[in-house]
Amino acid sequence: MSVGESTKVAGGLTLVGSYVYGSEKRSYKLYVPQGDREGRTALVVMLHGCMQGRDAFAAGTRMNEIAERDNFLVLYPAQSVYAHRFGCWNWQDPDHQENGKGEPAVIAGMTQAVAEDYEIDPGRVYIAGMSAGGAMAGVMGEAYPDLYAAVGVHSGLGYKAAHDLYSSVAAMRSGGTVAGAAVPTIVFHGDEDATVNVSNSDRLLERLDGADGSVEGPEGASPGPTEIIEGRAPGGHRYTRYVYAGEGGPSVERWIVHRMGHAWSGGSAMGTYTDARGPDASEEMIRFFRENSR
Repeated sequence: MSVGESTKVAGGLTLVGSYVYGSEKRSYKLYVPQGDREGRTALVVMLHGCMQGRDAFAAGTRMNEIAERDNFLVLYPAQSVYAHRFGCWNWQDPDHQENGKGEPAVIAGMTQAVAEDYEIDPGRVYIAGMSAGGAMAGVMGEAYPDLYAAVGVHSGLGYKAAHDLYSSVAAMRSGGTVAGAAVPTIVFHGDEDATVNVSNSDRLLERLDGADGSVEGPEGASPGPTEIIEGRAPGGHRYTRYVYAGEGGPSVERWIVHRMGHAWSGGSAMGTYTDARGPDASEEMIRFFRENSR
């Protein structure tokens, strides 16, 4: 892992570097808040979407501002245009869906290197993403459940929802069959998303869920969500929040934001693919991560 230039941003420090695993190499930015080093015991990995990039993703999610307030590190891996011409993570490619292979190996290796360098609590390492980045975050939770304590998927798809370009297009339009999520997972999705159909928010959690979308209880029973909360963001979109206790398994939350498209809910207009009118996905993911340390 190599580190190049660094710049002061919002009171903290942004480091720029790269990580190599076999033939795969990816650059990254690492946000380090200015708080006491001993308090920086958590790491959140953020995976951008297609045609977005890490800087726009950081600005839109405002994750650095939250990290500065709560004193955790944020790692932004960057997809290479040589690996995908639109800057998408290759979540649909079998060569990038397994432990020890392709992009998951690079992201995991990068995560482990940062965690070791900064003495991060192994039980407080998390990963989240948007769209293709959300799909890859789901891959990471499945492929590396011992590394990531919880996963956040925004406007994404489930693990192995596709196996090539054509099946990925079909899955984005109508959802795909998936293997599910292996660790605590929080999902955000707009129900008017014309890029990644909202049905993927159901299928993303199939391993945890019963046929009716509820978390399986003892002996395969499907008791349904433990809570269903209806709400509205101040002056903005309505939402439905489903909370699943997941007896004997990971906890799950699914937020459906009504009348929202393909955008990060509650995000800043300083970034791309954001909708400020929704509930704050960044704050809710950090809250969920905090509740699911191990």
